[in-house]
Amino acid sequence: MTRLTTVARALITTFAALLASTAPGTTAQAGTDPKAPKDFVALRSVDPTIIQEMRYVTPHNFVGERIDGYRQPICILTRPAAEALHKAQRKLLRQGYSLKVYDCYRPQRAVDHFVRWAEDLDDEAMKGEFYPNVDKTRLFADGYIAAKSGHSRGSTLDVTLVRLPAKPTRPYRAGEPLVPCFAPKGERFPDNSIDMGTGFDCFDTLSHTLDPRIQGRQRANRLLLKGTLESLGFVNLAEEWWHYTFKPEAHPDTYFDFPVARKSLAGAH
Repeated sequence: MTRLTTVARALITTFAALLASTAPGTTAQAGTDPKAPKDFVALRSVDPTIIQEMRYVTPHNFVGERIDGYRQPICILTRPAAEALHKAQRKLLRQGYSLKVYDCYRPQRAVDHFVRWAEDLDDEAMKGEFYPNVDKTRLFADGYIAAKSGHSRGSTLDVTLVRLPAKPTRPYRAGEPLVPCFAPKGERFPDNSIDMGTGFDCFDTLSHTLDPRIQGRQRANRLLLKGTLESLGFVNLAEEWWHYTFKPEAHPDTYFDFPVARKSLAGAH
């Protein structure tokens, strides 16, 4: 082998190594996701009886597609919030009801997905169900979409009540005709929850927990959920009958971004 050939091979090897070290998205980097703090748990490990219908893993939401960061249909919460929810479930089971969660911990990347969608004024695929009376240009100003969410701190959840024995909710079929979320319960998308006056994630003032237009059984249902959860340390967001935060929050100032997946949790394999 000549000295020139040896030098040429050395240069090629060095150049290849340099390319490999500077190439974006290496396998090790791409496979790295942030993990949850140790005090985050899967709700099912604390209370397996609470029904879970995790909407953002499915296309049945106001965006119309699976939301970024939702990899598995599981509810993740801080342990104090999960244990308080377990106590609420024990009280409700004795009355013939079960809690059902639609959303729990929400990664920041999911919130970013909501923001991108809200900024795209041409995408109104799900308007007919979730915000029929709201101009999309008003979503930020009216508080329906924000750049940060309390869900990302881990102690907030979206929840409703189901009368036992629970009947299954049929799957949403993409492209099916949309009915306003505030239509009578028998007309809007079927949900095995009791009648709260509107569906979940209904962008309308009728979703305000104590809206005076919600009366009779619908109001009584909202107050049953509210009274049960507030007696155990949860605080309701007045604009959304389904939205509750356990206080004091374990992480009141931190917005997490680990994916909604079992492997995000401590001890998961």
